[in-house]
Amino acid sequence: MSELFDYYRPSLKVRGIERRFPARRIFCVGWNYADHIKEMNRPDVPQPPVFMKPADALLPDGGEIPFPPRTKDLQHEVELVVALQGGGLNIAADEALGHVYGYGVGVDLTRRDLQSKARKAGDPWEISKSFDYSAPVSTLRRASSIRHPAKGRIWLAVNGVIRQEADLSDMIRKPMELIAQISAYFELKPGDLVFTGTPAGVGQLKPGDHVTAGIDRVGDVHIRMGRLRT
Repeated sequence: MSELFDYYRPSLKVRGIERRFPARRIFCVGWNYADHIKEMNRPDVPQPPVFMKPADALLPDGGEIPFPPRTKDLQHEVELVVALQGGGLNIAADEALGHVYGYGVGVDLTRRDLQSKARKAGDPWEISKSFDYSAPVSTLRRASSIRHPAKGRIWLAVNGVIRQEADLSDMIRKPMELIAQISAYFELKPGDLVFTGTPAGVGQLKPGDHVTAGIDRVGDVHIRMGRLRT
């Protein structure tokens, strides 16, 4: 019972200040880079799908991750993460950036074999996307410091070898459009995070792999895959 009352709310470091950003919910967007849609053999996507991860799936500032069970194809997806300081329902795209507190670098870890199975069956994605430690995120950079990055290199390397590399300008739907889209279905709140999609080059990870991901002007995050979690 004491563990219930001592529950710790997940939070992220913010560069330049001591106070941490308290995370509320994690919204994730799929199919937001044309090259990734092509490599996954998907048809044109009129609107990126939205799914969620629990806030305690966060791994603040990276670190070692126990390798998740029940998968033979764990994959990495580097993404720009948007941290909200405001919110509401039906936010207009041209007003959305006013609700943004800052930005981070995230890795959406995915049990791809389970996702493919769920997609074929028409099942939800939670079992493939929303597991423990599936959302490493870097220290945040405040928008008041770096403004709103619309372009810049986004990349991910495994054991020093680049696997994903693109530019933020390649996003099909920009962050303000994604905020508007999500707010049509959910009342967004301060503390919500939005993962904005990944470029091509997603690939398999194995125990012992060292992953480094970064975005120009935003930062980077380092993770190491530990032993299989049983």
